[in-house]
Amino acid sequence: MIDRSAQRASAREWTGLAVLALPTLLVSIDVSVILLALPRISAELGAGSAEQLWIMDIYGFMLAGFMITMGTLGDRIGRRKLVMIGGAAFALASVLAAFAPTPATLIAARALLGVAGATLSPSILALITNMFRDERQRGMAISIWLTCFMGGMALGPLVGGVMIERFWWGAPFLLGVPVMLLLLLTAPILLPEYRDESAGRIDLKSVLLSLAAILPIVFALKEFAKGENLAQAGIALVVGATFMAIFIIRQLRLDDPLLNLSLFANRAFSAVVAGMFLITMTGALMLFVAQYLQLVVGLTPTIAGVLGLPGILASVAGFMLSPIIARHMRPAHLIAGGLVLACLGALVLMMAVIGGDLLALIAGFVLFNLGCTPMVSLGTGILLGTVPPEKAGSAAALQETCSELGFSLGIAAFGSLAIALYRAGLAGAMPDGIEAEAATGAFETLAGAVETAATLPEGIGAELLVTAREAFSSAMTVVTGIEAAILLLVALIAILTLRHIGPLGTNAGHAQAPEAEAAEGDVKTASAR
Repeated sequence: MIDRSAQRASAREWTGLAVLALPTLLVSIDVSVILLALPRISAELGAGSAEQLWIMDIYGFMLAGFMITMGTLGDRIGRRKLVMIGGAAFALASVLAAFAPTPATLIAARALLGVAGATLSPSILALITNMFRDERQRGMAISIWLTCFMGGMALGPLVGGVMIERFWWGAPFLLGVPVMLLLLLTAPILLPEYRDESAGRIDLKSVLLSLAAILPIVFALKEFAKGENLAQAGIALVVGATFMAIFIIRQLRLDDPLLNLSLFANRAFSAVVAGMFLITMTGALMLFVAQYLQLVVGLTPTIAGVLGLPGILASVAGFMLSPIIARHMRPAHLIAGGLVLACLGALVLMMAVIGGDLLALIAGFVLFNLGCTPMVSLGTGILLGTVPPEKAGSAAALQETCSELGFSLGIAAFGSLAIALYRAGLAGAMPDGIEAEAATGAFETLAGAVETAATLPEGIGAELLVTAREAFSSAMTVVTGIEAAILLLVALIAILTLRHIGPLGTNAGHAQAPEAEAAEGDVKTASAR
């Protein structure tokens, strides 16, 4: 009989979670706030189009590129220490970004913010895993962490917009300074230190190879999503894939690798990583919904953002409820049931687009977001429960890197498919009387069609607008249908690979090390770590 009371977290751990949640909120706010600040930055700093792209993209590049390295570094030097180093760097970079005198300085500051963010995310998640050893408490703590991340994405445009209007474009960046100072002051008191005492030195060649692999791949996916520089993007993808193969071969040969690929020998670990990758691919749907609300329905960005809030609130509710429900049923059943609900939401959304029903569209988006949350919330806990405590940082980094790549791939693949379908639909019904130059603008995107329609005579412009909106809606329904099929695939993966894991708190079926699983067939861990 396990003494669960000895594993339960005290008030100190829950207070420590609050301290860790604030940086998570800030890191996610920093992702979204730049979209609002960019027009002001362009006007006041004189940033050209290429500089604007780098200001936007460099943060995500650095975040994805350094995640694996920083997760493993935290396992080696100590997660609390790395979180404090990352917090200090994030605060300094925030000040540099807020008062950047030139576009080049802002790009450098955003790059530093991305590296600092990479030091924070995996170590924070690993610390949460180590602090909360009781399965039920750990599930709730991870859900709170995820809620803060989603909250930051939702609050970013709102808080950032107010601050930019009242102060200047750099003001939102300063939000991170007091939060990181609080982290630095309280971390030594509230957060325990964890490290892998047996780990060797970090292999610098592996670090360089990981960057040479991930950065070109992320760059290529972003360029494919934009539909520009396709040849350049293809070359970058080949380069990244080549370095990725070299990186993997090196990890298999090292005694102390940067990325422990033996973790994939555990079927639960592999299943969750694959499931999270596929789930984040379907995140592209939220961009299509935003475009539909603004360009098809004709709503302002503010109203469209408000109508998107029910979906975000559904995600928050799902994150908080999932670990509670999982105490009474197997996670695999809850995950699969949630994904079936998300698939139903996608189908409702498809019918809403076909019928032009705005309320049904919002309802479908709510069901989609709600249904995906058990996979994200419980999957994170399952993944981190399959690895030894000293490897939690590298496992968390691997999950977040795969999620970043999954989202980028989803945007690129589904975005490219939607544009191809849109153009095909528009080509078959282009109104007569539109000059070639205007038609070219309409063929680019639905936004281009809206701009083109405004320059045409009223009758022809209105006809073009109707045709373009119908083409976009048709493309969106096809993409949404494919995403619904992906959700069902992930549900099947969950049922087949995670069914041995018992309800939270029973400690039945949680994975041990890969060797134990190979020996036992099914994972049956009897104690929390």
